[in-house]
Amino acid sequence: MSGFLLRTAFAEEMPEILNWAAAEGWNPGLGDAKAFYATDPDGFFVAEKEGRSVAAISVVNHSDDFAFLGLYLCLPEHRGKGIAFALWKHALKHADDRVVGLDGVAAQEANYARSGFQRSGATTRYEGQLTAKASPLVRSARSEDAEAIAALDLAANGYKRDRFLSVWCAPDSSRKTLVLCEDDSLVGFVTARKCREGVKLGPIIAPDAARGIVLARAAMEAVPGEKVIIDLPAQSTAFAALLVEQGFEPGFETARMYRGTAPKGGDSLQAIATMELG
Repeated sequence: MSGFLLRTAFAEEMPEILNWAAAEGWNPGLGDAKAFYATDPDGFFVAEKEGRSVAAISVVNHSDDFAFLGLYLCLPEHRGKGIAFALWKHALKHADDRVVGLDGVAAQEANYARSGFQRSGATTRYEGQLTAKASPLVRSARSEDAEAIAALDLAANGYKRDRFLSVWCAPDSSRKTLVLCEDDSLVGFVTARKCREGVKLGPIIAPDAARGIVLARAAMEAVPGEKVIIDLPAQSTAFAALLVEQGFEPGFETARMYRGTAPKGGDSLQAIATMELG
């Protein structure tokens, strides 16, 4: 790869990388750059030519045994030259021997398989409108909820990502996390974040689909928006059915793939957090 530099990205480069993602139709959140980078500052990479970044990727280490790959992007005029794949191989070294997950577009699934990734399921984007409705069972998350939120997330996804949750669930001008409480116990949560178009909800973790909708409606009360975007794992069929009843329509689908043994999540995962970090 003569003439190209493969290196770790700087924090100030994250907005540009997310602009590339927006150009691909991924519709990132307004505060995603800060939240993504804070999770693992060493986990974002670019390929640079003549002082200009032309490709990007992230391999974020969530824990000592799990990482997630995303933001795999290359400017159109530099595709098909081996640049992105060189960056792919470079970035994967950051994961070391961790299990690595990703949500991959169909066009790249065969390429991912050649790198040792195996399909474990799928993620489907649903878009629609949802009437906001507060619930007496739902309140804003507090700092003291962090341990319970992390435990719920671990049970739902099958892997720890405490650093990610600490920044993802922290409120700011574009996002808010709410929790569902029953009998003085925290049993679910949702994060709502404003995006370039509409509001994304995720993760949505709840004991069942009906309570997932309760969380989603409360989230729309807290972070209003005309269009709602929710990314559902394949097993979330009951929640998908409720969304369809509300007029939501499925959009594009990605393959959930893993290099290594796929984590064993639970039935409480109604919607994922983000296709970029899992």
